[in-house]
Amino acid sequence: MNTLDLNTRIGENLPAALAAAWGGGPALDASLWPTEAPDTTLVARAQAELARRLGCGQAHEPQAWKSGGPSREAALGHAALPPRGVRRSPATLDDLRLNRPGIEAEIALRLGQDVDAASAATLDGLQATALVDGMAVSAELVSSRWLQAQAAPAWLRQVDALSHGALVLGDWLPPQTGRDWAQQTCEIQRNDEAPQRARGSHSLGDPFWLLPQWLRHATREGQVLPAGSVVTTGAWLVMPDLAAGDRLWVRFEGLGEVQVQL
Repeated sequence: MNTLDLNTRIGENLPAALAAAWGGGPALDASLWPTEAPDTTLVARAQAELARRLGCGQAHEPQAWKSGGPSREAALGHAALPPRGVRRSPATLDDLRLNRPGIEAEIALRLGQDVDAASAATLDGLQATALVDGMAVSAELVSSRWLQAQAAPAWLRQVDALSHGALVLGDWLPPQTGRDWAQQTCEIQRNDEAPQRARGSHSLGDPFWLLPQWLRHATREGQVLPAGSVVTTGAWLVMPDLAAGDRLWVRFEGLGEVQVQL
């Protein structure tokens, strides 16, 4: 395949097909695409084009993002989230098409002021943390527009908004930057089942740690990230294989809970 064909197929055709799947069209077959990412710049462009098609990042409107990674040494992933699926707890999600959904217990952070590319470029961790005016328990519903779901190649999942499905936010609290996150407990409960629990299980050790990288990514092309924008910061606990009709609770000790109805 020549470069022009590759640019068109990944940069234009792939986002269009994924947008159709987000809108209720059939899931896509990952086996029709290369296993390895052909070009990282092209993959990023395709992800940004899908975000545009899904209405992410409207000018001057607060945005919602997901960010995270398996460790501090690994590259972080970032994705803008469609506004339609960002909701306050208690939330009912039966109007959304979620393919093989799972739920992740997370902490979301909210910006208290606008951030532009120039200021984001020089922020350290303490400076970035000072920009946050709120934190909340959150639940990310993971989903996929790929038939293979999480078995699809990583670059295809990246283009597909990092397999995002929906985001449910709890009550906003003042940011607790000095909290002992290593001792933080959380749980997920499905229906009447016994809750699954974890302690100190955030992959980065501190949900505030990723802020400088996220802010630089979100403003990388000169955008201004408006005050009120939210980022959910990675999983503490995951429950896969959910089904329509499931009722779920995500709880963080001392921080609150969210309720989700599929």
